[in-house]
Amino acid sequence: MNSSPPKLVAIDHDDYHAEHIGRTPAGHQFFLTLPFEPAIAGRIGGEFVALYLFDQQGVLIEAKIDSLGPRASLDHEARKSLYEQRLKELGDVSFERIEIAPFSVDRFDTTFGLVLREPDDDDDVWAVEVQPGNYMAFFEPWDSGEYDT
Repeated sequence: MNSSPPKLVAIDHDDYHAEHIGRTPAGHQFFLTLPFEPAIAGRIGGEFVALYLFDQQGVLIEAKIDSLGPRASLDHEARKSLYEQRLKELGDVSFERIEIAPFSVDRFDTTFGLVLREPDDDDDVWAVEVQPGNYMAFFEPWDSGEYDT
């Protein structure tokens, strides 16, 4: 297949995984999300709150990632409180479509971000996956704003 990696990926605001995306009063783009690391292959797994800030061109400028510990002992109220705190810190935001560049950051021995996945073979295509957890995946056309779960 003829596929190429994106420079930017569009994400449309919705009521699901892209509920808290948009712009800050300063014009930065943001993505507030709840990544997770599954408990597989001897790993305990974990829950996180991640706030990604991007400049107006979609380049990552900051990643605030908080670990909430293992999924099995998750304090749901603490997660909700921290999530709401991160959203409040942004100020009077507008929820809207964002266009951001793929990126990755390593924290807690885990890769976070909108991570490029290269094709495995000639029949495969480029993808961008929200990691950890791979709970959002983007494919061409990169400006569609849609994702698979």
